[in-house]
Amino acid sequence: MNFRRSSRDEPEINLIPFIDVLLVVLIFLMLSTTYSKFTELQIKLPVADADQQRDYPKEVIVAVSSDGRYMVSKVPVPGRSIEALSAAISAAAKAGKDSVIIISADASATHQSVITVMEAARRSGLSQITFATQSAAQAGAR
Repeated sequence: MNFRRSSRDEPEINLIPFIDVLLVVLIFLMLSTTYSKFTELQIKLPVADADQQRDYPKEVIVAVSSDGRYMVSKVPVPGRSIEALSAAISAAAKAGKDSVIIISADASATHQSVITVMEAARRSGLSQITFATQSAAQAGAR
């Protein structure tokens, strides 16, 4: 005969690990969420505060107009192909591989026309590329 009362332990739910997992999931979702606010920005490129552009013998200035025409060192490039642009850049690069390509693109020029200049420079063996900009004060004066 067992006269002892049996004491039953009630099951206990521990919520601390559950809360930890939820916080980790919340942090992951916050970090991986993309925000669509950037599509509402109205921007005009390129404007930057930079030194005045100087003419050096190692520089090859490639101008890109808004409609996709090119000029290499103030000489118009016939056609819009990468091959024609690459030949013009190679001819204008007086310092050889040490020449610096300065891309002076119109603010409304397409990205593809700028990428074409970069590809033509790569095919010419020139790897030093920079972009010309105008200062905010000059942009406001126009």
